Amino acid sequence: MDAQKEILKLRREIEHHNKLYYVMDAPVISDYDYDMLMNRLKALEAEHPELVTPDSPTQRVGGMALSQFEPVQHQVPLESLTDVFSYEELFAFGDRMDSLLSEAHDYVVEPKIDGLSMSLEYENGVFVRGATRGDGVTGENVTENLRTVRSLPLRIENAPERLIVRGEVYMSKAVFEELNAQREISGEQLLANPRNAAAGSMRQLDPKVAAARKLDIICFNMQYSSEGEYTTHAQTLDAMREMGFPVVNYTHFDNIHDCVRQIEWLGEHREELPFDMDGAVIKINSLAQRRTLGSTAKAPRWAVAFKYPPEKKESRVLDIVVQVGRTGVLTPKVVVEPIRLAGTTVSAATLHNQDNIDRLDLRIGDTVLLQKAGEIIPEVLSVNKDKRPEGTVPFVLPKFCPECGSPVVRDEDGAALRCTSPECPAQRLRNVAHFASREAMDIEGLGISVCESLINSGLVKDAADLYYLEPQAIAGLDRMGKKSAENLIAAIEKSREAGLSRLLCGFGIRQVGQKAAKVLAGYYPDLDSLMEATEEELTRVPDIGGITAGFIRNWFGNPQSQDLIERLRKAGVDFRSHEEKKDDRFAGMTFVLTGALSTFTRDEASAIIESYGGKASGSVSKKTSYVVAGENAGSKLTKAQSLGIPVLNEEEFAAMIQ
Repeated sequence: MDAQKEILKLRREIEHHNKLYYVMDAPVISDYDYDMLMNRLKALEAEHPELVTPDSPTQRVGGMALSQFEPVQHQVPLESLTDVFSYEELFAFGDRMDSLLSEAHDYVVEPKIDGLSMSLEYENGVFVRGATRGDGVTGENVTENLRTVRSLPLRIENAPERLIVRGEVYMSKAVFEELNAQREISGEQLLANPRNAAAGSMRQLDPKVAAARKLDIICFNMQYSSEGEYTTHAQTLDAMREMGFPVVNYTHFDNIHDCVRQIEWLGEHREELPFDMDGAVIKINSLAQRRTLGSTAKAPRWAVAFKYPPEKKESRVLDIVVQVGRTGVLTPKVVVEPIRLAGTTVSAATLHNQDNIDRLDLRIGDTVLLQKAGEIIPEVLSVNKDKRPEGTVPFVLPKFCPECGSPVVRDEDGAALRCTSPECPAQRLRNVAHFASREAMDIEGLGISVCESLINSGLVKDAADLYYLEPQAIAGLDRMGKKSAENLIAAIEKSREAGLSRLLCGFGIRQVGQKAAKVLAGYYPDLDSLMEATEEELTRVPDIGGITAGFIRNWFGNPQSQDLIERLRKAGVDFRSHEEKKDDRFAGMTFVLTGALSTFTRDEASAIIESYGGKASGSVSKKTSYVVAGENAGSKLTKAQSLGIPVLNEEEFAAMIQ
């Protein structure tokens, strides 16, 4: 079989399995077999890049980062819905339908997914464009980000010449919890709810970021079809499912009063669904009747959204416990008598910090009102002081770390209290996991659960211990074996050569993340040079201010940090910078890249600028030295011209680096 035929065969086979997995929920092959098909396709496309097409299943990993999102005029407006909050309002909607429609009419009830609404356009069965709802008339082109959503078909069979479908991009609850767990390990602020996480992911300028977020989509309306005579909404949903779209489940009813059964069922079972939902949508089923009813200036007359009220319940405070995170921050958590709230049992809720405790005037023994923020994270709304027992006292966070007894200090720039000891056992797990994370030393296979096993077994106390592990010891851990142990040792060995930038990020120094670590590694040739730098010298490094410089000096001055570094040195970890710096021709200059570049990728151009001592920025200001503009450059180019900043095309930029 020649390459082109095999590629086409593999694509059809993979899309078939995607449909079985994402739409029918009936996979027939293992994840391993699926991965083997995908790997074969990737290999063939790598050998024959001229055969790669945008609708190939391999193109879901994310392409080049964008400078902005282009506006899109919706062919069919993406209208919002009128909300109702009681059955009386719902029945009033039904009465209006009875008065406006002389003939019999029926209804469809669907869950209202709490995500980001999208318009999806197909031409001859191929996905060509996707856009956000925006204001309903004009949205933003997020096609490249949508290509990364695995449940979205990039090609559909037996499709009309032109098709527009409306769907809802969402982040599943499981993925949301996993993402928040990773952010907690990294010391990042937790995301409030899956909808915000999905919206933020879909609006990332770099599609690779969106791809990493594992988003999903469910389709709920056929906006336009150049072929096919459909008389009801239910028929369009069934047709979309046949085409391969993941389609919302619906229930059909003859009258508005019977719709209540499904509304209540959805409300009772919404915690069992993989996505967040904040209501149920009730729609007239007949498409002809919809056209007769039309729309107001804001919403269709033929549908409403029944919104579930957020559930709130009281419970008694049994205790207030204090947890210590990776960065040493002390986080108070209230322990309450277990209650059922929004479908799950709640026994604790975060209190964030001392300022929040003071604002609530919360004490052990109090009765508090709880709800789930965004239907996910339990939070304390208020204290019922009428039920406060006698003898309660205000709660104050401890002056010494509850885990190791070291003094705690309050951040100068915030409300957080922080343990001062890097050897605090509570920080150990999160420190090791962060050191091994993708952003830092990128040790594949060393996730939070494996780190926990290594620490609990006594094999690892800090990151340096990773480089002294023996495969036999790892193989003896739960859920590990000889092959897994060998793979982990190989990944650890590979990380020895990661270089200064990743090592600095892995140390977890406050305010030294990926970007600051890369800047420092571009300025200092190795770790020893950086360790010798004074606080004043560090502030001369671009983007390193006085506070960050102080954190760096304090970290290197700590005896535990010095011991960690020496053990890493003895283990053969590379302390040298791998950031190639050719000369200082761009020293002190800031470049902004905008538009589609043809000669370089955005990452390549940024790396070149940094290798010559310059800085690549994402926004234009008076401090910008040059703007490099590719095709379809937008607002950044306009702003640069208004500020009189020199603008380079790709040829002029290339001449500067020759």
